[in-house]
This record gives sequence, C-alpha cells and structure tokens, in this order.
Amino acid sequence: MYHRVITSRHLVPLLAGLGAMLCITALSSLGDAVQSSVWLMAPFGATMVILFGLPESPLAQPRNIIVGHLLTTVIGLSVATLAGVSPWSMGLAVGLSVSLMLVTKTTHPPAGANPLVVMLAGEHWDFLMMPVAAGAFLIVVFGVLYHRLISGQKYPKRWL
Repeated sequence: MYHRVITSRHLVPLLAGLGAMLCITALSSLGDAVQSSVWLMAPFGATMVILFGLPESPLAQPRNIIVGHLLTTVIGLSVATLAGVSPWSMGLAVGLSVSLMLVTKTTHPPAGANPLVVMLAGEHWDFLMMPVAAGAFLIVVFGVLYHRLISGQKYPKRWL
C-alpha cells in the first residue's frame, strides 16, 4: 500500500484553501444569521486568493483590501449617480478606480470589479457600508487571526 505524506509544499495551498473556505463561510453565515443583510459580493472571492494564497503580497495588506474596496465602490456609486449606467460610464468607473488605487497605493485587483458590481446590480449608497466596508473589515480581521493562529504565516506585513 502506497502512503503519501503531506509536505509543506502541499500544506501551504491546502491551508490557503481552508482559510478562504472558512472566511467565505463565516461571511455567508453572517448573512443568514442577520436576515436581510448581505455580507458577500463576488470580488470578495478573488480577495481570498490574494489574502490566503499570497499574504505577504503588498496587494494583500489591510490598507489595500479595505481602502481598495471602499475607494472603488465610491467611484462606482459616484459615476452611476452622476452619469448613469452605460458602457462608457462603466469603463470610466473602472478606469478611475485603477488610476486612483495606483495613485493612493491601495491597489487591490479584486476591488477593480466593484464599480461593475455596483453598476450592473443597480446598488445604492448603503451598499458601501454593507457589504463592502463591513465585509472588507471582517475579511482583514479573519485573515489576521487565521494567519497568526493557523497558517503560521506573518500577516500583515504592514498595516498602513
């Protein structure tokens, strides 16, 4: 009988997947527990790849996750409010989001989808607080606890 030992080469990806699964499950469960409350949005799934798979990346740091998601959501909501939703305004919102994340050093690639989520789903300003602000904050808290207590990886590398 062939018995294979899990090596650290296998353990890191397994732990990353476990962290992502637990974090999304927790956010989803909060939505179920607090009726009429949504704690998830699709870009958070992509945030999991960076936070749990590449926790030392500058893109995974708390400032990038939180400010990146907030900034791009504000841009999406602002452009939708001022210019409506059209191919041109969606392109403008994403372009502004990319530029401002780079200028403010808060680049977080999953957040680049936020203006499209806002505009295509017809979200309103309350979307900024729930799920974006609350979700991004809880994702960072979960990431800190998970990496310190379970994965053993140093996270965050920097707070600001």
